[in-house]
Amino acid sequence: MLIQLEPILEATEMPSERRPTNITQPESLRRVVIRVRGHLGPTLLEAFPALTADREGEDTLLSGPLPDQAALYGVLYQIEALGLQLLEVRCPRRPRARRQIT
Repeated sequence: MLIQLEPILEATEMPSERRPTNITQPESLRRVVIRVRGHLGPTLLEAFPALTADREGEDTLLSGPLPDQAALYGVLYQIEALGLQLLEVRCPRRPRARRQIT
C-alpha cells in the first residue's frame, strides 16, 4: 500500500487560509494583568516575552496584550510549569466612551 504525503511546510510558512488574522489587529488584543508571588529574576521573565513585568510589594505583575484565550491559557500553563504561585488574573475592560445627554 502506497501512502502519498504532502510536502512539509517550512516553519515560517502557513497556508493563507490557516493564517491567524486577529493577532495583528490591535482592537482584538485583550490586556491582561497577572499577579504572581515573589520577585521574578531575568531568567524566569524570559518565559513571558509578550508581557512586561513590574514589582508591586512582594509580588510581580505581568501585564500586556494577548491575542486570545488560548494565549492566556498558555501563560497560565507556563506559570504552573515554573512552580510560580498565581495570585490574581485580571482582564481590565476598556473604558466606554460616555454619551453626553443634552
